[in-house]
Amino acid sequence: MNPATAAADLAPEYIRRIAPYVAGKPIDELARELGLDAATIVKLASNENPRGASPAALAAIAGAVAELTRYPDSNGFALKDSIAHRFAVDPAQIVLGNGSNDILELVSLAFLRPGDDAVYSQYAFVVYPLATQARGARGIEVPARDFGHDLPAMRAAITPKTRVVFIANPNNPTGTWFAAQAMERFLASVPADVIVVLDEAYNEYLDPRDDASATRWIASFPNLVVSRTFSKAYGLAALRVGYGVMNAAVADIVNRVRPPFNVNSLAQAAAIAALADTAYVDASRDLNRTGMRALTEGFAALGLRYLPSHGNFVMVDVGDGLAVFQRLLRAGVIVRPVANYGLPAWLRVTVGLPQENARLLAALPGALGR
Repeated sequence: MNPATAAADLAPEYIRRIAPYVAGKPIDELARELGLDAATIVKLASNENPRGASPAALAAIAGAVAELTRYPDSNGFALKDSIAHRFAVDPAQIVLGNGSNDILELVSLAFLRPGDDAVYSQYAFVVYPLATQARGARGIEVPARDFGHDLPAMRAAITPKTRVVFIANPNNPTGTWFAAQAMERFLASVPADVIVVLDEAYNEYLDPRDDASATRWIASFPNLVVSRTFSKAYGLAALRVGYGVMNAAVADIVNRVRPPFNVNSLAQAAAIAALADTAYVDASRDLNRTGMRALTEGFAALGLRYLPSHGNFVMVDVGDGLAVFQRLLRAGVIVRPVANYGLPAWLRVTVGLPQENARLLAALPGALGR
């Protein structure tokens, strides 16, 4: 037997069956593969803020560089304090993560065991089944309704073995969203011994009138975990910083499995500054609204079906997602195929700067073979 194979076989079978997460193609990788000038490539694949980080966040990073020789504050006191003031919660209710993805993983690590169940929706963020499988738990995928979450069906799918329910609002990759009343009814119906993770990675892109302020529900539903990120509207994807707000007793358990120093010093400093820069987020939301209109009007003019989206991305039916994706790559435009979500005809397109959106729309007819 090959010694390397024998060593790999020591991992549990449910780990060996995991299909690794595939990220959006980096600009430099495409430039190397096709011999393109990286400066000419447009990336609309990973739902990043095309404006980048705010000047306030960049200044905070510069100010923190002098302390790179020191370990970060493992407890993240100052960042937790900023988040606590924003949401009127106790700092003891906050768990910091290496992106909000880390919060999803930590909750699954803390509460899922082999033999347990986790419930999530069809077409929901692929990390939910991956995190579930990594714990040896059983994933229960509930069929979507109109590409979004069917909350009554998800409630019906909860079993006595269910320990975690994952919900994204808005949902990635479909962009679907449901109103606060639906979520509140769902929470009231879920057994108290089931953790409900409400993933709000794209919350800042909602119209402020649609923001449910979900953290206010934690007092009534101690089994609720609300996860958020600085990777999207705040433009800090490279720094990997997110957080979860939850009941203090739940946070205490999750913090027991959180690695020390999981959020670095530059990320903490930048996140504090970004959280305070509300004008930057407001401007990013406005730019996203304008860009979304340009993209969807362009898709409609081409006779393409798209899903109305509440995030900073939109999903469009191009007939053969992989083929169109490959042709767009050759044109120097990176988008995201979603065949791994069971949606082979569709592409997910991040809303970019006006010139980036225009570049995609100009390249799309050729990629469609028109």
